[in-house]
Amino acid sequence: MLLFGIYALAEGFILLAMSFKSENAPDWLITLLQGIAWIGTGIITFAWPGMPSIALLVIIAAWEIVTGIFEINGAIRLWEEILGEWLIILSGILSLASAYFLLSNPAAGALALVWVIGIYAIVIGILLMGLGIKVHRIIPGDHVQF
Repeated sequence: MLLFGIYALAEGFILLAMSFKSENAPDWLITLLQGIAWIGTGIITFAWPGMPSIALLVIIAAWEIVTGIFEINGAIRLWEEILGEWLIILSGILSLASAYFLLSNPAAGALALVWVIGIYAIVIGILLMGLGIKVHRIIPGDHVQF
């Protein structure tokens, strides 16, 4: 659980930095709110280290629902801009499916939670790496810019 808290804080601070760096982007406010939500999740995880796995499961499922909706919305908005938008849509659908699985059987326990999160992270990571490769081919450069 503490490892998840560290992940949530790191993700939150990265999203906050991205939102401040791209204040002129149309979706900077969404990125800012996601960052705040992640930081709040990390703080809750550290403030309540003995949190029951069911409570953590609900927090993770809620995050997956919000993330899935934002990913699908973002892909639709980028439909004409990039070629790999289907990867973002698939990522959003997998986020929603994972949340459904977690919420439909919360009594499955912490072990199932760990497996679902692990599989989710691997699949989403592969999809987003594929998208990154496609974007890098479209916008070549030797640096990352948020």
